[in-house]
Amino acid sequence: MKLLLTVLKRVHKPAVYCSRQLCQALIVGSSRELVQSLGAQVEVRAAFITEEEEGALLLELEPGLKKKRYEFDHWDDAIHGYRETERLRWGPACEEILNRVRSAAFPAGTPLLGPVHVLDLDKTGYIKPHVDSVKFCGSTIAGLNLLSDSIMRLKENSSSEWLDLLLPRRSLYILRDDARYNFTHEILKDEESVFNGQKVPRQRRISVICRNLPA
Repeated sequence: MKLLLTVLKRVHKPAVYCSRQLCQALIVGSSRELVQSLGAQVEVRAAFITEEEEGALLLELEPGLKKKRYEFDHWDDAIHGYRETERLRWGPACEEILNRVRSAAFPAGTPLLGPVHVLDLDKTGYIKPHVDSVKFCGSTIAGLNLLSDSIMRLKENSSSEWLDLLLPRRSLYILRDDARYNFTHEILKDEESVFNGQKVPRQRRISVICRNLPA
């Protein structure tokens, strides 16, 4: 958190999105117009869960993850240095956390993808630019960012426009509609993990991701 506050104090570029929830500079972009136009479709909510809640999630996830080896290739070459799993059933504490994620990201009654996707990135791992398959995922992606601060970069498919999202540890990010379909998203390598000119060291990172069903 000290690192995050230092970064926020130094942010001074004009293309900065001040979120409705936090009024903190967690999103910067290639132009003010882009940041403003996507303002309702990209959210970062810092401190969405507590340290204790993060611990509860890790307590459930770590035993299964430890049985897997980090992989350094992916079936569509999108991820490097990762372990992943899907989880349908959770203990009461974690289910309560995930219900908060669902309430924050999806309108009531939205049909959701049943299993929750869990992606564990090694410190040296990264996610390359990609768009999640429309066959398996609907208009909204919502993910908890555990264990490490990280930078998510969105790039518009048909231009050089981009957004950088600072994802603090224990934050929630949400991508909707155009940000989901018309922009690739990636998680930067540690050596590339810079937000608005400031280094944001990347450690091992786990994301816990909820999605809605395709229309």
